[in-house]
Amino acid sequence: MVSIGTVVMGASDVRRAAAFWKAALHYVERESLKEDWVVLVPADGPGVGLSLGLSDTPVQEVPRVHLDLYSGDQEAEVERLTALGARQVEWHLYPPDPDFVVLADTEGNRFCVIDTTRG
Repeated sequence: MVSIGTVVMGASDVRRAAAFWKAALHYVERESLKEDWVVLVPADGPGVGLSLGLSDTPVQEVPRVHLDLYSGDQEAEVERLTALGARQVEWHLYPPDPDFVVLADTEGNRFCVIDTTRG
């Protein structure tokens, strides 16, 4: 049996991306950050890690893989994440009355904040 241990994302500035995701997810560095790589893990125990690797690959406007962050207070969470450096993305693929908001991190990587109060 296997399980997801770490999600890996590219970053043009690993230090900047790490600072954003550590604050966004309340994660810590598993080992000391290197200029080209870091693994972040939950500060409060086990869970899926987030690895950030140096990349010069362009960000995909409509990525095939992205993170979904769940929140019971979507509006407050979107506000908190944008204050940390995320930006809201114009998303032409929104369905009517979506339960998600598309954001981009400091590197342009897309992710969604899902409103869990909507079922």
